[in-house]
Amino acid sequence: MDKKSLTAVARQQLKLASSATSGRSSQTIYGGHSRSLRQTVVGLSAGQSLSEHDNYGESTLLILSGKLQLVSGENKWKGSTGDLLVVPNARHSVEALEDVAFLLTVATK
Repeated sequence: MDKKSLTAVARQQLKLASSATSGRSSQTIYGGHSRSLRQTVVGLSAGQSLSEHDNYGESTLLILSGKLQLVSGENKWKGSTGDLLVVPNARHSVEALEDVAFLLTVATK
């Protein structure tokens, strides 16, 4: 069994994001492209975003700290610490309303 502290990983990714020119950082903590399940902790500095992209499988965002907005077309969903957002099966983007860390879980078929 492997155990990780999501709080510690989130804190680390936010620190890395704050010093990155892109304002973001991420670390896959489970799985990967060769598996059907992948979990990645993403840190985004306030005002930064993940530009619009496709969804290649079922996915969720669990906000570990901060606030974000998930956008798909005309639809927008705000999330804050402790919220779980189901990512729509459509093109979408993520915007950091404040410094935010979240766990992205993706299950591909």
